[in-house]
Amino acid sequence: MSRFLSPAWRGVLWSLFSSLNFALMGVITKASAQHFPFSSNELATWRNLPATLALGGFALLRGQRFATQHLRAHVIRSVSGSVSTLLYFYTLTLLPLATAVTLGYSSAIFLALLSFILLHEHITHRTVAVLIIGLMGVVVLLRPGFSAGQAWGLSCGLFGAAATGLAHLQLREMSATGEPAWRIVFYFSLVSTLMSAMLATAQGWHAPPLAALPYLFGIGASGLTAQLALTRAYAVGQKFTVAALSYLTVVYSVVFGHYLFRETLGWQEMAGIAIIIAAGLVSITRNPH
Repeated sequence: MSRFLSPAWRGVLWSLFSSLNFALMGVITKASAQHFPFSSNELATWRNLPATLALGGFALLRGQRFATQHLRAHVIRSVSGSVSTLLYFYTLTLLPLATAVTLGYSSAIFLALLSFILLHEHITHRTVAVLIIGLMGVVVLLRPGFSAGQAWGLSCGLFGAAATGLAHLQLREMSATGEPAWRIVFYFSLVSTLMSAMLATAQGWHAPPLAALPYLFGIGASGLTAQLALTRAYAVGQKFTVAALSYLTVVYSVVFGHYLFRETLGWQEMAGIAIIIAAGLVSITRNPH
């Protein structure tokens, strides 16, 4: 039992817990859209609001400063991250659970591409491998869906993944400046809450019936728990292991989609999912010395 108390094993356990909660958030979001008349923007608001209140309240209690010298970077990161969140919730209402989740994880492909285009980073052999493997996986995954009339949902998922890649690129640059992690996450959560709430207001809010309250609470609780658990995993565990285990969210989603929503994926979709995961794993391996 002592080995399970080591930092590496604690990182593994926190990562497993985080991946499960991210998958549960997708499950509850999809179930909410099926059972109640909520729009995806309403559901995204319920996801983002608890994180905003929790982080903001904690910062106030500790007397931390909200002022920042990196306003432009916060705007780019928060807006791109918010767009990706809104599109992710939207695709959850349109696509099979595993497909929507996998498209979100294809952001590693766009991160590699944007690093070259925007930052003019040197293209390593690994970057080329990520782009080739990842694009192959996307093509394989999307082909059956486009044939089945899911072109709009799949396109939204791809655009959301690109927005996620941009958000992660900006996050990487901001982290190098010494900007506190809590401030980055707080402003992202705040902007996401405001954007989703404004869109939900334009569409029209639905008064939640009593039966919907556990669903709405579950979306916020699972999302916040997943984020906190992932942060803890990176703090105590090995970064490569934690990043690799995060792809278990896709595996969980395949299982949940099959047993809870009776979703069936053909061999092409399963192959596409496997290839995209492989691209993600290649992208986070260390450079050989």
